[in-house]
Amino acid sequence: MLKYGKVFGLVVFVFLFAMCNQKSKNESDKETILKGSIDIAVDETVKPIVDDQVAVFEGTYYGAKISVKPKSEAELINDLLNQKTKVVVTTRDLTKEEKSRFEKSKINPRVTPFATDAIAFISNKSNNDTLIALKTVIDFMQGKSDPRIKGLVFDNPNSSTVRYMKEIAKVKDIPAKGVFSFKNNDEVIKFVSENDGMIGVVGVNWLSQPSPNMADVIKKINVLGVKGLQGDKYYSPTQNDLAEAKYPLARDLFIINCQGYSGLGMGFASFIAGDIGQRIVLKSGLLPVRVPGRKLKIRSQIINDKE
Repeated sequence: MLKYGKVFGLVVFVFLFAMCNQKSKNESDKETILKGSIDIAVDETVKPIVDDQVAVFEGTYYGAKISVKPKSEAELINDLLNQKTKVVVTTRDLTKEEKSRFEKSKINPRVTPFATDAIAFISNKSNNDTLIALKTVIDFMQGKSDPRIKGLVFDNPNSSTVRYMKEIAKVKDIPAKGVFSFKNNDEVIKFVSENDGMIGVVGVNWLSQPSPNMADVIKKINVLGVKGLQGDKYYSPTQNDLAEAKYPLARDLFIINCQGYSGLGMGFASFIAGDIGQRIVLKSGLLPVRVPGRKLKIRSQIINDKE
């Protein structure tokens, strides 16, 4: 009897030990704000800045793994509404109709603005005219021909740049003639660099942070100064002109989190909006929501380290 009791006790001990190990494994695999894995759908026009943020975030928090999925604006908003993805980076906030859909599902989206981006007009380097009036582009989108523009080149028919320009031009559809579209911003830049008279419409982030294979291509294009619908001055998509609200094609960037719990999406959003994330935005050429402060050390005398 004693023998069977020992065997039973051993079985119970092994069972409890296995359960404890399983519990520990589950706890270690649990997603937190700084640990776990997540897919983030990102507006393709601002992918470079998000890639930089993810690289530093993962390098700081080794337990975090973020997979960036570049998509057109229409695709990522649709995925978010259908709960195919929980976290997205966009160039606009949710509309009232979109927010109401989440309210019906009892989901409260966390929307965090983190930078100001811009849409840039680019032309071939051979074009000596480096200025363009926004009215000229609007007229072209409304179907009015202009000898200064052979064609407008967009990244994707469903992209945020197309939506933005359609709203400004107040048109439902872009013209069938004289408007071209590709798959991404790099393709637009390359096409414009090889074709005179074409005006490319791209996210400025792709110009301020070109990939290594695009460095030589960027040298073959001009970033145009733009005159808004009011005033006579031309402004460029620089940090200074964005900060002073002078450039007419500025837009805000948001990270939208619909996880509904304290997960990696919340941790990443806090990181981007925090000091390190904002410094990354500043270095990228975009305008951070909060410009990081700089500490100056005042010395009464200069110390000469040279012997």
